[in-house]
Amino acid sequence: MSEPILQLSGVHTNIAQYQVLHGVDLTVPRGGVTMLLGRNGAGKTTTLRTIMGLWRARAGEVLFDGDPIQRLAPPQIARRGIGFVPEDMGIFADLTVEENLILGAVSGPIRQDRLDWVFDAFPALATFWKMPAGNLSGGQKQMLAIARAVIEERGLYLIDEPSKGLAPAIIATMAKALKDLKTAGATILMVEQNFSLARALGDHAAVMDEGRIVWTGAMADLAGDSALQESLMGLKVETA
Repeated sequence: MSEPILQLSGVHTNIAQYQVLHGVDLTVPRGGVTMLLGRNGAGKTTTLRTIMGLWRARAGEVLFDGDPIQRLAPPQIARRGIGFVPEDMGIFADLTVEENLILGAVSGPIRQDRLDWVFDAFPALATFWKMPAGNLSGGQKQMLAIARAVIEERGLYLIDEPSKGLAPAIIATMAKALKDLKTAGATILMVEQNFSLARALGDHAAVMDEGRIVWTGAMADLAGDSALQESLMGLKVETA
């Protein structure tokens, strides 16, 4: 495993009176895609939101590039070099596609080469560049959410269930864009319920259950062991 870019040690997070994370220990190596997997309600989204500072860790430590970030506000964490695609996409419906991407470029004006890459990955965004984002289809809104996170190069991308509710053709477009991003050297921590997509994109995997990490290893090892999938996540997936 390569040098870690992100480490969570003993992270506990409460939402209102409920304790959701019960001492999460997670290491994300630099480069490639780490899949955060588990049953519904296991704490995956809470983990991403805790990393991003949207929910404050009650205890434990979150290190990004060796520096603690668990007490920083979300804008400070974003400026450190973490991009976030939330499960609900989080786009600004009344702003245009262009304005949404401008808001994502926290370091300054959008570089033309980066914009060209986004348009090549998601041609619909060029077509609807001046349109309000609220007029886009569900799949196009997800493309915009991903594009906003990657519109400038960041050290780490957190992506929460990007394929949820999308048609297969849209998922294929999105998967190609994420694979290209990985090939370019990006580091991605991704929550995904579509195990076929997780298997296709993932290099590493961590499985959560009841607010804890219960298994870590190579994605290929998990994908090739149906008994392990069933015991950890209740899945039965063909590996051929």
